[in-house]
Amino acid sequence: VEKERELLAPVRERADFVIDTSKTSTAQLRMELLRIFEGKDEKGGLSVTVASFGFKYGIPEDADLVFDVRFLPNPYYSEDLRLLTGEDQSVRDYVMQGGTCAQFLDKLYDMMDFLLPNYINEGKNQLVVAVGCTGGKHRSVTVARALCGHLTAKAEYGIKIEHRDIDKDNKRK
Repeated sequence: VEKERELLAPVRERADFVIDTSKTSTAQLRMELLRIFEGKDEKGGLSVTVASFGFKYGIPEDADLVFDVRFLPNPYYSEDLRLLTGEDQSVRDYVMQGGTCAQFLDKLYDMMDFLLPNYINEGKNQLVVAVGCTGGKHRSVTVARALCGHLTAKAEYGIKIEHRDIDKDNKRK
């Protein structure tokens, strides 16, 4: 795989679109290709993927922007929350406690609202925003969900969310 990536690096650099199909169904790939080449479901000419991940598994290779949320309260250390994920309301409430996450999200929203139109002006058509915590199950999922909600509410971009490492430890309920 490393050798293939090395050989294909010049092609990837020249590509207008890069599609990671490792977790994509045939139907999802078809829809993505239609969106790209026929303009179906195109919003603002920019497709944004918000991806949560765990730093212990490495930063996603296709990430354009990476945000580290390991400064937020960690549900892993709460026995009641450890086996849950950021998809669960109790975990989201825990991460949001104290106001630090809300303050961070306000700043993140402001930055994204500034960046996305400027990326479009420069001709960028796809963007991967990666949000990472230690294991990719709690804090990163919570923040990625919130960011995805903010961007989706604007209805100006094609948005999708991926949680790369949410099930890595197989400790999910």
